[in-house]
Amino acid sequence: MKKKKILVTGCAGFIGSNLCEKLIENGYHVTGIDNLSTGKLIFIKNIKNNKKFKFLKLDLFKEKKLYKYFKGNHVVFHLAANADVKNGFLHPKKDLEQNTIVTFNVLEAMRKNKIKKIIFSSTGSIYGEPKNFPTKENSPFPQQTSLYGSSKLSCEALIQSYCSGFGFNSIIFRFVSIMGSRYTHGHLFDFYKQLLKNKKKLKVLGNGMQKKSYLNIDDCIRAMMLVMKKNNKNVNIYNLGTDRFITVKYSIKIILKILRLDPKI
Repeated sequence: MKKKKILVTGCAGFIGSNLCEKLIENGYHVTGIDNLSTGKLIFIKNIKNNKKFKFLKLDLFKEKKLYKYFKGNHVVFHLAANADVKNGFLHPKKDLEQNTIVTFNVLEAMRKNKIKKIIFSSTGSIYGEPKNFPTKENSPFPQQTSLYGSSKLSCEALIQSYCSGFGFNSIIFRFVSIMGSRYTHGHLFDFYKQLLKNKKKLKVLGNGMQKKSYLNIDDCIRAMMLVMKKNNKNVNIYNLGTDRFITVKYSIKIILKILRLDPKI
């Protein structure tokens, strides 16, 4: 039986590139789309010449005939997004355009090609500042605290509407902080860059005792692959994370150890 053809948006990003490698390893033919605004060609160097992989440099927001690039695929992993959470309020239109509107464009390209299955990368940020840990999928949504979280929640609503109105099947992953090979942004990355410049001074929000859960990228990809094959609802929502946490202060100590600096902060 021939493996299904899969399209991955954001294929040259942290999660996308790792996912593409695993899909190809499992025999799938993959078409990858990325505008390379944050994705890097070096991340797909291991697969760029593979016969089962096709790379397209496209802007999902600006491309007017996007639908033609989706033709022939059976499943879409939609990972492309603006993930600059901390600076969202400096460019408020960016999350709307790159997350919400781009997701609409992807859904429309799928509808025109009769592609019914979408696997979407959402975020635990949609829970705002939750009171319960670990946070369950049916936890209530408090007031949103970031434009990124708001835009992703809007994307989820759009996807669910397409499932209801056009018979789509969806899997929505709400990620915690993912760590591992090709990690390029986030608070730990910012800490690392700060400490490279000055090991005696580090700007941290709060008192450093905030708890954070991290998931290894390999475990994340394995979970995505497993769930892709095992879901029977019209809309399937999964929080991908662990029930174990470390403090921000402890994570800084790990970075300092990696840098071989004084662990006393």
